[in-house]
Amino acid sequence: MDLRTALRVISSTAGGVFFVYVGIMHFTDTTWFEPIVPPILGSARFWVLASGVAEVAVGICLILPKTRKKAGYASAALLVALYPANLYMWIFDVELGDGASLSPTGHVIRLILQIGGILLSLWIAEFFDRHVDSVNE
Repeated sequence: MDLRTALRVISSTAGGVFFVYVGIMHFTDTTWFEPIVPPILGSARFWVLASGVAEVAVGICLILPKTRKKAGYASAALLVALYPANLYMWIFDVELGDGASLSPTGHVIRLILQIGGILLSLWIAEFFDRHVDSVNE
């Protein structure tokens, strides 16, 4: 196994464990997540549970070798799809269910981490390898 492959395995496994953990939290403490669901979407509880299902599924697929590449794309898409809740929380200074909120700097750091997560997910999916290979040919 070369270094790039080893790093992909480590990254996807760590990301998968993170998604599974956070996804399970969506079921064990729905009220913590509900305040950041934009009201325009309707039932906050529904969206918290649905996103929990998606996060657990993507997490498991990131861990499994046979589904890792496709899960990289799914992970990137999920991070993009979930960002409106984070943006809503930032714009309207919404507190989480436990009353905690992020500072303006905290929101910027979260955005940078979200973008980093999207890029890492695409790297796990080998998106950049394909494009570099086609340019080098």
